[in-house]
Amino acid sequence: MMEIRKAELSDAERLLEIYGYYVRNTAITFEYDTPSPDEFRSRIEQTLKRYPYLVILRDGLIEGYAYAGPFVGRAAYDWSCEVTIYLDHKAQKLGMGRMLYEALEAELRKMGILNLYACIAYPETEDEYLSANSADFHAHLGFVKAGEFHKCGYKFGRWYHMIWMEKIIGKHKEQQPPVRGYADLK
Repeated sequence: MMEIRKAELSDAERLLEIYGYYVRNTAITFEYDTPSPDEFRSRIEQTLKRYPYLVILRDGLIEGYAYAGPFVGRAAYDWSCEVTIYLDHKAQKLGMGRMLYEALEAELRKMGILNLYACIAYPETEDEYLSANSADFHAHLGFVKAGEFHKCGYKFGRWYHMIWMEKIIGKHKEQQPPVRGYADLK
């Protein structure tokens, strides 16, 4: 049984287990050190002040999470946000990523968000640390490549590219209503 719900601070240790694998073993994240549980709880708390942070459970166990955050951080960008997703590395190819992103997208639409952006590590040549799977996943969900930065991330003694992918989920109007904070939706 699958369930999606808002993340809670008490989820931090399980989410950190999921994320820590990617920090230690992949170039999917350019972070070198796994954050502490306190730092991770703080990240969740800060995100939830304005944006959704969701977890997906399978048979009661958290198998992944997705959240949104500011894109650039200036007022004119309020209708845009950056989205991020991580699934337990043993729980991929089960449809949970799609379910989680669709739930996140629905919450962002309610807020009035129009543009989604994903910042994705991308290999010049696939290796044991990084493949094009994340870009392929996002493309499958309707994201398109919007930009590429070459050899901008260095991890495991190798240089990696970074791409931005975007998905437009709302209508852009001449007089755009303001975005509502996630906490204000309830």
